[in-house]
Amino acid sequence: MSFSMSRDEFAAYLDSARITGEVATPRENNLDHIQGFLDGNEHLEFGVQWTRDWDYDSVFEVMVRRAGLNPDRSHTHGQDTIGAEQCISALEEYARIFGDAVRSGSRILFATGHPAGLFPIYAVLAAAARAAGAEVLQIEEGERFLDGDVRQIMDVVMFEQYGNLQHTHFPGPMRIALDQLQARGVVPDLVVSDHGMAGYASSTRKLLTIGIADCNDPGLFVAAEQGDLPVCVPMDDNVPPRRYEPMIDFILDRAGLERP
Repeated sequence: MSFSMSRDEFAAYLDSARITGEVATPRENNLDHIQGFLDGNEHLEFGVQWTRDWDYDSVFEVMVRRAGLNPDRSHTHGQDTIGAEQCISALEEYARIFGDAVRSGSRILFATGHPAGLFPIYAVLAAAARAAGAEVLQIEEGERFLDGDVRQIMDVVMFEQYGNLQHTHFPGPMRIALDQLQARGVVPDLVVSDHGMAGYASSTRKLLTIGIADCNDPGLFVAAEQGDLPVCVPMDDNVPPRRYEPMIDFILDRAGLERP
């Protein structure tokens, strides 16, 4: 396959789709979540084990550099941003790691805490990986988590509660999936995930992981800064899924894979 956009055209598309550029998450939410991560908020700690001391200024700097937040310290309310260049550069590394794993026939686990937005991306990547000879790992569905359970739909592990697939930042579903695999003597060669599930896989379990996070989710960018995670793609994680189609094509093209 061949991705037809130039880098500038792709960046313009990401901005126009509000995957990057002026995204939906407000500035005050981004700043509050930096403090929440530092305070150990259970929805923001992401299973990340600190390997150095972090303070507000150092995390803010990481988010500016890695995610493209507005660097103006006096800007505390209103619109905030994700950088298209940071997103594309991270996607290139994401695709390289993913493509290398697929070509080597690796065991790959897919999981998401954002089913309404990111699930369709992983479903396509999982199908492409299987078609190219990788082993897409399967778990036993139905194990309880909180007052829901863990499901795997179209090869993607997610959290179900009250009959709905749930948005969650908790690392618990990833812990359950990895514990199940470990009990069978299976360790993923690559985990493809996001947010708390990616943070837990990479930082707590020390597995090769590629991740995605929004600009109000500093934990995964901290994991990347610490060297636990080789790449964290900054992007709005909850735009209508069809807007991600060019991004999927970009990943598959750079990974040297065909869309299934």
